[in-house]
Amino acid sequence: MAVQVYGVNHVAIEVDDAQKAVEFYSDVFNLKMLRGGEGAAWCQLGEHQFLAIFEVKELNPDRTKHFGIMVRDEAQINEVRDKLTKKYGLTLMPDFRCDFRDPWGNRIQVGDLQDESLVWLLPYREVQKLGIVFTS
Repeated sequence: MAVQVYGVNHVAIEVDDAQKAVEFYSDVFNLKMLRGGEGAAWCQLGEHQFLAIFEVKELNPDRTKHFGIMVRDEAQINEVRDKLTKKYGLTLMPDFRCDFRDPWGNRIQVGDLQDESLVWLLPYREVQKLGIVFTS
């Protein structure tokens, strides 16, 4: 039988302060904390995925590795941009819609559900629940 992949279960990032990272991601993306402690934390991403945050002694940011977070629409992307730049003083990456490096050097790309080219990345049931309809 051929393997069938259903999606991504989680994404892991490294930080030097797990508690501050939880506060940052909870504030910027309104993520729900699942559990944490002793230098690690897990935050819910969407309906079936989570962000694993691990505390390390030495950060080694990568040039191109990144992951994407989907928000509902352009208004929410603008809200994220404002919070990143005004509250946290972060710089958005030029030539990208909403790419940034978090305070620990992890690269994050933010997209929204209105981009038809990305809809195949989402479980169809989640798109239906949100009532999103794409028109030609």
